[in-house]
Amino acid sequence: MTIYLLAAATVKKTIWHAVRRFGGPGLIALGLLDNSVIPLPGSMDASTILLAAARHEPWWYYAIMATIGGVLGGYVTYRLGLKGGEGALEKRLSKKRVAQVYRIFRRYGFWSIAVSAVCPPPMPIVPILIAAGALQYPRRKFLTALTLGRGVRYTLLAYLGFHYGSHILRWLGKYYQPLLYVLIALAVVAGLVALYYWLRYKRRGKDRPRSRPVQKPA
Repeated sequence: MTIYLLAAATVKKTIWHAVRRFGGPGLIALGLLDNSVIPLPGSMDASTILLAAARHEPWWYYAIMATIGGVLGGYVTYRLGLKGGEGALEKRLSKKRVAQVYRIFRRYGFWSIAVSAVCPPPMPIVPILIAAGALQYPRRKFLTALTLGRGVRYTLLAYLGFHYGSHILRWLGKYYQPLLYVLIALAVVAGLVALYYWLRYKRRGKDRPRSRPVQKPA
Protein backbone atom coordinates (compact mmCIF):
# COMPACT_ATOMS: atom_id res chain seq x y z
CA MET A 1 0.00 0.00 0.00
CA THR A 2 2.93 2.35 0.69
CA ILE A 3 4.08 2.16 -2.90
CA TYR A 4 0.53 2.98 -4.07
CA LEU A 5 0.43 6.03 -1.79
CA LEU A 6 3.78 7.26 -3.08
CA ALA A 7 2.73 6.71 -6.68
CA ALA A 8 -0.58 8.49 -6.15
CA ALA A 9 1.12 11.44 -4.46
CA THR A 10 3.60 11.72 -7.32
CA VAL A 11 0.83 11.58 -9.91
CA LYS A 12 -1.25 14.21 -8.11
CA LYS A 13 1.74 16.52 -7.72
CA THR A 14 2.83 16.06 -11.33
CA ILE A 15 -0.67 16.67 -12.65
CA TRP A 16 -1.12 19.86 -10.64
CA HIS A 17 2.27 21.26 -11.70
CA ALA A 18 1.47 20.49 -15.33
CA VAL A 19 -1.97 22.11 -15.15
CA ARG A 20 -0.57 25.19 -13.38
CA ARG A 21 2.18 25.50 -15.98
CA PHE A 22 0.01 25.09 -19.07
CA GLY A 23 -3.12 26.81 -17.73
CA GLY A 24 -6.19 26.43 -19.95
CA PRO A 25 -4.71 23.77 -22.26
CA GLY A 26 -3.71 21.85 -19.15
CA LEU A 27 -7.36 21.77 -18.12
CA ILE A 28 -8.27 20.22 -21.46
CA ALA A 29 -5.71 17.45 -20.97
CA LEU A 30 -6.82 16.88 -17.38
CA GLY A 31 -10.45 16.80 -18.50
CA LEU A 32 -9.68 13.97 -20.89
CA LEU A 33 -8.55 11.89 -17.92
CA ASP A 34 -10.98 13.03 -15.26
CA ASN A 35 -14.08 12.58 -17.43
CA SER A 36 -13.07 9.21 -18.83
CA VAL A 37 -13.30 5.72 -17.35
CA ILE A 38 -10.23 6.42 -15.17
CA PRO A 39 -11.26 9.51 -13.18
CA LEU A 40 -9.09 11.60 -10.87
CA PRO A 41 -11.58 12.52 -8.14
CA GLY A 42 -11.76 16.24 -7.40
CA SER A 43 -8.72 17.18 -9.48
CA MET A 44 -10.65 18.88 -12.29
CA ASP A 45 -12.79 20.95 -9.95
CA ALA A 46 -9.86 22.00 -7.77
CA SER A 47 -7.70 22.91 -10.77
CA THR A 48 -10.44 25.04 -12.29
CA ILE A 49 -10.96 26.93 -9.04
CA LEU A 50 -7.26 27.50 -8.38
CA LEU A 51 -6.45 28.64 -11.90
CA ALA A 52 -9.35 31.07 -11.87
CA ALA A 53 -8.22 32.31 -8.44
CA ALA A 54 -4.74 33.03 -9.82
CA ARG A 55 -6.36 35.49 -12.29
CA HIS A 56 -3.79 35.05 -15.07
CA GLU A 57 -6.69 34.93 -17.53
CA PRO A 58 -10.40 35.90 -17.31
CA TRP A 59 -12.36 33.39 -15.24
CA TRP A 60 -14.61 32.47 -18.15
CA TYR A 61 -11.55 31.36 -20.13
CA TYR A 62 -10.85 28.61 -17.60
CA ALA A 63 -14.54 27.68 -17.56
CA ILE A 64 -14.45 27.19 -21.34
CA MET A 65 -11.20 25.18 -21.27
CA ALA A 66 -12.48 22.93 -18.48
CA THR A 67 -15.75 22.37 -20.34
CA ILE A 68 -13.90 21.41 -23.52
CA GLY A 69 -11.77 18.92 -21.61
CA GLY A 70 -14.81 17.48 -19.84
CA VAL A 71 -16.74 17.04 -23.07
CA LEU A 72 -13.82 15.42 -24.89
CA GLY A 73 -13.23 12.98 -22.03
CA GLY A 74 -16.94 12.18 -21.81
CA TYR A 75 -17.10 11.56 -25.55
CA VAL A 76 -14.27 9.02 -25.29
CA THR A 77 -16.32 7.12 -22.70
CA TYR A 78 -19.42 7.38 -24.90
CA ARG A 79 -17.45 5.80 -27.75
CA LEU A 80 -16.38 2.93 -25.50
CA GLY A 81 -20.02 2.24 -24.72
CA LEU A 82 -20.91 2.52 -28.40
CA LYS A 83 -18.28 -0.04 -29.27
CA GLY A 84 -19.04 -2.43 -26.43
CA GLY A 85 -22.84 -2.41 -26.62
CA GLU A 86 -25.02 -3.17 -23.60
CA GLY A 87 -22.44 -5.66 -22.36
CA ALA A 88 -19.99 -2.79 -21.73
CA LEU A 89 -21.67 -1.84 -18.46
CA GLU A 90 -22.07 -5.44 -17.30
CA LYS A 91 -18.28 -5.70 -17.15
CA ARG A 92 -18.16 -2.87 -14.62
CA LEU A 93 -21.34 -3.07 -12.54
CA SER A 94 -23.66 -5.65 -11.03
CA LYS A 95 -26.70 -6.72 -13.02
CA LYS A 96 -28.98 -4.87 -10.61
CA ARG A 97 -27.01 -1.64 -11.00
CA VAL A 98 -26.85 -2.03 -14.78
CA ALA A 99 -30.63 -2.40 -14.95
CA GLN A 100 -31.01 0.71 -12.78
CA VAL A 101 -28.70 2.78 -14.99
CA TYR A 102 -30.50 1.72 -18.18
CA ARG A 103 -33.87 2.40 -16.59
CA ILE A 104 -32.82 5.92 -15.62
CA PHE A 105 -31.33 6.62 -19.02
CA ARG A 106 -34.29 5.30 -20.98
CA ARG A 107 -36.64 7.41 -18.89
CA TYR A 108 -34.75 10.70 -18.74
CA GLY A 109 -32.32 10.48 -21.68
CA PHE A 110 -30.98 13.99 -22.30
CA TRP A 111 -31.46 15.19 -18.73
CA SER A 112 -29.82 12.15 -17.17
CA ILE A 113 -26.62 13.19 -18.98
CA ALA A 114 -26.94 16.91 -18.26
CA VAL A 115 -27.76 16.56 -14.55
CA SER A 116 -25.05 13.97 -13.85
CA ALA A 117 -22.55 16.26 -15.62
CA VAL A 118 -23.41 19.12 -13.26
CA CYS A 119 -23.37 17.15 -10.01
CA PRO A 120 -20.02 16.68 -8.22
CA PRO A 121 -18.74 13.35 -6.84
CA PRO A 122 -19.94 10.94 -5.61
CA MET A 123 -22.63 11.35 -8.29
CA PRO A 124 -21.52 8.76 -10.90
CA ILE A 125 -21.42 10.01 -14.48
CA VAL A 126 -19.36 7.27 -16.18
CA PRO A 127 -22.19 4.65 -16.13
CA ILE A 128 -24.55 7.18 -17.75
CA LEU A 129 -21.98 8.02 -20.45
CA ILE A 130 -21.42 4.35 -21.20
CA ALA A 131 -25.17 3.70 -21.26
CA ALA A 132 -25.63 6.53 -23.78
CA GLY A 133 -23.11 4.90 -26.09
CA ALA A 134 -24.32 1.34 -25.50
CA LEU A 135 -27.89 2.33 -26.38
CA GLN A 136 -26.65 4.35 -29.37
CA TYR A 137 -28.08 7.62 -28.15
CA PRO A 138 -27.75 10.26 -30.92
CA ARG A 139 -24.30 11.83 -30.82
CA ARG A 140 -25.52 15.40 -31.32
CA LYS A 141 -27.97 15.17 -28.41
CA PHE A 142 -25.32 13.52 -26.26
CA LEU A 143 -22.76 16.24 -26.88
CA THR A 144 -25.34 18.96 -26.34
CA ALA A 145 -26.42 17.51 -22.98
CA LEU A 146 -22.85 16.93 -21.81
CA THR A 147 -21.74 20.42 -22.87
CA LEU A 148 -24.70 21.96 -21.06
CA GLY A 149 -23.98 20.09 -17.82
CA ARG A 150 -20.21 20.55 -17.81
CA GLY A 151 -20.58 24.18 -18.90
CA VAL A 152 -22.84 24.99 -15.95
CA ARG A 153 -20.57 23.18 -13.50
CA TYR A 154 -17.24 24.67 -14.56
CA THR A 155 -18.67 28.14 -15.12
CA LEU A 156 -19.86 28.16 -11.53
CA LEU A 157 -16.55 26.83 -10.20
CA ALA A 158 -14.44 29.29 -12.20
CA TYR A 159 -16.65 32.18 -11.12
CA LEU A 160 -16.36 31.20 -7.46
CA GLY A 161 -12.61 30.74 -7.80
CA PHE A 162 -12.18 34.17 -9.37
CA HIS A 163 -14.29 36.08 -6.85
CA TYR A 164 -13.53 34.11 -3.69
CA GLY A 165 -10.14 32.68 -4.59
CA SER A 166 -8.20 34.39 -1.78
CA HIS A 167 -10.47 32.79 0.85
CA ILE A 168 -10.25 29.42 -0.87
CA LEU A 169 -6.46 29.59 -1.07
CA ARG A 170 -6.18 30.50 2.61
CA TRP A 171 -8.41 27.57 3.51
CA LEU A 172 -6.33 25.23 1.37
CA GLY A 173 -3.16 26.53 3.01
CA LYS A 174 -4.58 25.76 6.44
CA TYR A 175 -5.86 22.28 5.60
CA TYR A 176 -3.39 21.34 2.88
CA GLN A 177 -1.93 18.30 4.65
CA PRO A 178 -5.17 16.44 5.50
CA LEU A 179 -6.64 17.38 2.13
CA LEU A 180 -3.61 15.93 0.39
CA TYR A 181 -4.04 12.65 2.26
CA VAL A 182 -7.70 12.52 1.26
CA LEU A 183 -6.88 13.14 -2.40
CA ILE A 184 -4.15 10.51 -2.32
CA ALA A 185 -6.56 7.99 -0.80
CA LEU A 186 -9.16 8.77 -3.47
CA ALA A 187 -6.55 8.40 -6.20
CA VAL A 188 -5.48 5.02 -4.81
CA VAL A 189 -9.09 3.80 -4.64
CA ALA A 190 -9.78 5.02 -8.19
CA GLY A 191 -6.64 3.27 -9.45
CA LEU A 192 -7.46 -0.01 -7.74
CA VAL A 193 -11.05 0.07 -9.01
CA ALA A 194 -9.83 0.79 -12.55
CA LEU A 195 -7.34 -2.11 -12.29
CA TYR A 196 -10.06 -4.45 -11.03
CA TYR A 197 -12.42 -3.65 -13.88
CA TRP A 198 -9.62 -3.88 -16.44
CA LEU A 199 -8.69 -7.36 -15.22
CA ARG A 200 -12.35 -8.31 -15.17
CA TYR A 201 -12.73 -7.02 -18.73
CA LYS A 202 -9.78 -9.11 -19.88
CA ARG A 203 -11.30 -12.22 -18.31
CA ARG A 204 -14.69 -11.70 -19.86
CA GLY A 205 -13.20 -11.81 -23.33
CA LYS A 206 -14.85 -10.29 -26.35
CA ASP A 207 -17.69 -7.80 -26.09
CA ARG A 208 -21.25 -8.84 -26.74
CA PRO A 209 -23.03 -7.82 -29.97
CA ARG A 210 -24.39 -4.30 -30.14
CA SER A 211 -27.93 -3.59 -29.11
CA ARG A 212 -30.51 -1.82 -31.16
CA PRO A 213 -30.61 2.00 -31.14
CA VAL A 214 -32.81 3.86 -28.70
CA GLN A 215 -36.20 4.43 -30.29
CA LYS A 216 -37.73 6.68 -27.67
CA PRO A 217 -36.65 10.33 -27.96
CA ALA A 218 -35.26 12.17 -24.94
